[in-house]
Order: sequence, then C-alpha cells, then structure tokens
Amino acid sequence: MDLGGGVWSVPVPIPGNPLGYTLVYAVESPSGPVLVDAGWNHEDAWLALRDGLAAVGMDVRTVRGVVVTHHHPDHAGLAGRVREESGGWIAMHEADAALVRLIRGMDGATQRAFQAEMIRRAGGEPDAPGPTPSTGRPAPALDGADSSPTDGTGPGKEPGAAGPEPDRWERPDPPAAPDLELRDGDLVDVPGRRLRTVWTPGHTPGHICLHLEDAGRLFTGDHVLPGITPHIGLYPYDRDDVDPLGDFLASLDLVTGMPDVEALPAHEWAFPDAAARAAEIRDHHEQRLLRLHDLLAGLPAVTIWEVAEHMPWNRSWSDLGPQQRGMAAGEAAAHLRTLEARGLARRLPGAPGAPIRFTASRR
Repeated sequence: MDLGGGVWSVPVPIPGNPLGYTLVYAVESPSGPVLVDAGWNHEDAWLALRDGLAAVGMDVRTVRGVVVTHHHPDHAGLAGRVREESGGWIAMHEADAALVRLIRGMDGATQRAFQAEMIRRAGGEPDAPGPTPSTGRPAPALDGADSSPTDGTGPGKEPGAAGPEPDRWERPDPPAAPDLELRDGDLVDVPGRRLRTVWTPGHTPGHICLHLEDAGRLFTGDHVLPGITPHIGLYPYDRDDVDPLGDFLASLDLVTGMPDVEALPAHEWAFPDAAARAAEIRDHHEQRLLRLHDLLAGLPAVTIWEVAEHMPWNRSWSDLGPQQRGMAAGEAAAHLRTLEARGLARRLPGAPGAPIRFTASRR
C-alpha cells in the first residue's frame, strides 16, 4: 500500500499465527529502499514480501538495508534472506543485538535446562516446558485487558482464536546477526531521509521506534499498537537487576511527548495520534499494577507461579497450556518487579535454591 511521502507497507503473513501478519514498511531512498522489519522466516512470508515489494515497483534485490525494531521472529526472521538477496545491511539496537548473539550461541539442551531452572525458581511445575520468548507463541491476556501481540515474549491474541495449539509450534531459527548496531538518537542510513532511532525498551531490551522526521511519522514496531498491547515479560523470572515494565512505561512517556506524529505500527493498522494511544496504554498498565498490589495484599507470601495462577487471565488457569502458563508467569514476574522497584512489594529471604516468594508492602 502506498502511504504517501515515499513510504509503502507490505503485509507479510505469520503462518499459523492468529496475529495474522507483520506490516513491513519500505522507505524510498535514491540508493534503494530501506525496510523497517522483514517478517517471519517462512516461504509463504518470503513470497508475500518479495511480491508485495514488486507490486509497488521495488525489487527485493535492490534493498539497501533492513532496520529491525526488535529481535522477535515476526520482525527479524526474513532479514537474513533479504540480506542474501540484496547484499544490504541489517541494523538493530545494540541491546537486542547482544540477545541475538546469546540466542545463536545456545543449543537446544542448554535452552531447555535454562527454562527448567527458571520455572523451578519461580515455584512452577517442574516438568512443564518453559516459555520460549523468541518463538512468537500466543499466551493469555489479562482478563479485560487488550490482547497482546503473539510475536515473542508473552500474552498474545486471545486464546481460542484461530490457529494451532501454541505448545505444538516449532521453534524458529534464531535471527540473523546484524551488521550495524544502533543507539538511541542514531540516524539510520537512509540517504535523503531523516530516520532517527528512538530507543523504547520494554517489549524487548533493545526495542526501537523509528521517527521519520521529514514526514512526521513514527514506525512503532510493537511498542504502540492501535488495538492491542505488547506483552512485557521478565526472563529469567526472578531477576532483580532489571525492570522491563518500568522501562516500558518510561518508553511510553517518550512517545506521549511526540504530539502530532502518525503511528505506523507493525501490526493492525496505521493511526494518527501515537501520543494519545501511548498514554492510554500507560494508564492501562498502571491500573493493572494497582490491582495486582491489591491481590498480593490479600495473599500470604507467594511464589511468582502462584501469583500468575491468581491473576485474572482471559481463560482459566487450567485451560492454559504449559507455554501459555510460562508466558503468563513472565508477565506476572514483570509486574511484581515493578511493584518491588516502587516499594510496593518485596521478595522474602529463603533457603538457598528455594523458589523466591513475594509479599505486599504498604502503599
């Protein structure tokens, strides 16, 4: 679709996923188009991307580069194939580039051992397979909440929507390693345009939005979406040195400070006021934090897994598969960590190696 101003969008399907598609954007330049994201690594997705570009007069072999908003497979999956066809570069934020190196260096046995220990430390079911944050599996949304994208780390399109049982999906190949690492404020290499990196961590540590300053547009990736919200999970669950939900809320504040900017998200549809939607999403999470604090205050000292069991998901806990439970625990952990950082929850000392437990602090 021609969006005007030298920007086109191409819907690239995510086969078997109820989210449906990733919107890949092409920004015209005198040296060839630069893509924002690339889509899932699947032959059907590749054909849709190649043919979609051809339909608007672009040859994938002339792509100058792909700038990836974050490392999840429905965004970064085809970047390596585009690079093979075009000789162009791949760019992403340095924090997600570090994660890609980590993922590429882990074999299946190492990942399974990591997941099992993470679940055990959270007080979870010892034989349950853990979440695989890079796979794009759906997971539950908080009851009454917007659904979340199914592209990587957690609660996704409402369970029960069309699509395969998520726990049967195959693990995708890891993303291609980037050629260029971006930092907040960097201009992306798009000749004749001003495409600036806006670091918006939360959904992933290195998630970025991209501000097309010469056109008043913001490519929002999964950070700000018109009808759904991204999952914010903490992995490993018991980390106390990061606060992804706190980072996400602060990143939303960056967008609320950008009035009169059109949002071009990676899913659903473009919309005119990125700042207003960012404020809505922030309020949504603040209300969830208040409700979780009230829930925590009514319980004895509990594990992360027990908190996830008590949180109001849009399906009963017994109806959630192992992967969905693992991702729900990731969201519970992220909310607990933010409450802890605000002094509204605290983790209790326990025996070495025992699952950690939390209790509420007074407001």
